[in-house]
Amino acid sequence: MRELTKAEEQVMQILWDLGKGVVWNVLERFPTPKPAYNTISTFIRILEQKGFIAHRPISGKTYEYFPIISKEDYRTYEANKLMTNYFSGSVKDLVSYFVQDKDLSVQDADEIIKLLQEGGK
Repeated sequence: MRELTKAEEQVMQILWDLGKGVVWNVLERFPTPKPAYNTISTFIRILEQKGFIAHRPISGKTYEYFPIISKEDYRTYEANKLMTNYFSGSVKDLVSYFVQDKDLSVQDADEIIKLLQEGGK
């Protein structure tokens, strides 16, 4: 799997939410100021080249785009990259970071303990 730029990830987030759509559908979901239609079209082509999305013709030269990499798969990829690059692969170090630097609440800690006791299910 390849890494996404911030802009590519923004387009992917929209496509994951939509499930499928044409360029206009993606553009509609962008906050103001909206990028140009051609900009979104370019990002979509890049995402297709990177293997994140595919397309099917729906009429004439209009194509519908849809994710072929799930949000969950990309989240796993990014989480593993974060763990490896910043926490030496240690879940303990990651949790410790949130406890110390991000004011993890007691309620959040209790929920994490419950998840651990359930085996992450």
